[in-house]
Amino acid sequence: PSCKVFFASDPIKIVRARRQYMFDENGEQYLDCINNVAHVGHCHPEVVKAALKQMELLNTNSRFLHDNIVEYAKRLSATLPEKLSVCYFTNSGSEANDLALRLARQFRGHQDVITLDHAYHGHLSSLIEISPYKFQKGKDVKKEFVHVAPTPDTYRGKYREDHADPASAYADEVKKIIEDAHNSGRKIAAFIAESMQSCGGQIIPPAGYFQKVAKYVHGAGGVFIADEVQVGFGRVGKHFWSFQMDGEDFVPDIVTMGKPMGNGHPVACVVTTKEIAGAFSSSGMEYFNTYGGNPVSCAVGLAVLDIIANEDLQGNATRVGNYLTELLKKQKAKHTLIGDIRGIGLFIGIDLVKDHLKRTPATAEAQHIIYKMKEKRVLLSADGPHRNVLKIKPPMCFTEEDAKFMVDQLDGVLTVLEEATGTKSESVTSENIPCKTKMLKEAHVELLRDSTTDSRENPSRKRNGMCADTHSLLSKRLKT
Repeated sequence: PSCKVFFASDPIKIVRARRQYMFDENGEQYLDCINNVAHVGHCHPEVVKAALKQMELLNTNSRFLHDNIVEYAKRLSATLPEKLSVCYFTNSGSEANDLALRLARQFRGHQDVITLDHAYHGHLSSLIEISPYKFQKGKDVKKEFVHVAPTPDTYRGKYREDHADPASAYADEVKKIIEDAHNSGRKIAAFIAESMQSCGGQIIPPAGYFQKVAKYVHGAGGVFIADEVQVGFGRVGKHFWSFQMDGEDFVPDIVTMGKPMGNGHPVACVVTTKEIAGAFSSSGMEYFNTYGGNPVSCAVGLAVLDIIANEDLQGNATRVGNYLTELLKKQKAKHTLIGDIRGIGLFIGIDLVKDHLKRTPATAEAQHIIYKMKEKRVLLSADGPHRNVLKIKPPMCFTEEDAKFMVDQLDGVLTVLEEATGTKSESVTSENIPCKTKMLKEAHVELLRDSTTDSRENPSRKRNGMCADTHSLLSKRLKT
């Protein structure tokens, strides 16, 4: 029962996929707007070819010499700042982040970790401990060596877009955490953050935030870990790595990567400096991962790098991402449910609200929308601490035609929803349907009261379209 599926009240069975499209057992085609794992497109023929060719020759553990792992390490490090030159290969982002913590703690013998609120860094025990996204929902309590800093969210966070210097304000929160920890006799091993927070609601940190945080963390003898598992490999368009948006003067001490690396094949990596790797080696404990960096995984990884370059997928992320963002901004001007559009490249969030002034999260509406979009053959998910942010992070081959189709379907779903709930939009006002609006407003209040009660009883049901009761209730309201 702890294993969940998308769209739990009406799940879909996917039997094949190609590029940005997925197909169910009846042959119905779905536009995939959420699969950042199939980075260069589902079942890309060059990836399949590379895997098959190497699998026919050899696949074994990485204790034998093999050209693929060396070539792949060279190619990866060439995309990163010069000091990031040592690669440890793993099988998943969770393994990579776990190893990053080991490296950080071994470096100077410190133990404490600073993480961001609503962060998620993986499913291993060591990572659940530093993932408020997870431990705040279960029975686990925050460990004394874990310190949670406010998410640098300028839309819904402590310091917003009207603040004179939100980057410094949020960084100063980290500085205070460090000071408090030192006053308690504790020592900071690492600060870890996704370069753009995904599960936390598609959050783009204010420019300069990471540089300031790194300065404070380094001053405390800690290291900066950039988690690029979800947002790396050119997704932001202009840069290959999302942390590079903060400029050349910001270089993390450790970078972790995973999901898109193998286009669906399990491969991940930790890249760090020679100094940190040397300290890890001097501990006397060898690092060995049976499948990490095996010949097939590296062949697949090399193929993905080739495709990103040969098909100009970074350029595509910029072009299509900009086009999609502009389309969504037009929808924001039209639909009052849209409170904020934020993102870079093909990493975009739509923050849904019931009240623009209070920025009240429209959680039930978000769940309804992703189900209705599925009926329109568009796959979206909702996330963030309130499950009200529609996440857009499709395969990098996503086109302008796909963007237009997705937005057209969303426009239709939002229009019907706003008509039913009496929410004013550009083309629908309460004056047009006064009697029906009044009735549906009352029904809507009842729905949200019901869904609020339900979410307290079992918050995990709302993950990625799993709010079945809310969807069902809202559907009934719309049929009234």
